Amino acid sequence: MVMTPEDKDKVIKEYAKHEGDTGSPEVQVALLTNRISYLTEHFKSHAKDFHSRTGLLKLVGQRRKLLNYLKNKDIARYRELINRLGLRK
Repeated sequence: MVMTPEDKDKVIKEYAKHEGDTGSPEVQVALLTNRISYLTEHFKSHAKDFHSRTGLLKLVGQRRKLLNYLKNKDIARYRELINRLGLRK
């Protein structure tokens, strides 16, 4: 199911650095990761949905750019976020 406003608020509160924080790289990456995981599940039953696959690739690229920015700015925050989201093995 698509992310409801309540689910989005929950993710924002979990990854926010301070009250009202919606634009930090941590929050943005967490939201993108949630959308990417939803689309990944979507493709298990809709394998020929190429239009959505294009959107998925754009989301993955956007998340990659944000993660690269965070890695270059503060490696400790980057490593903590990767561990919290479980993105790397």
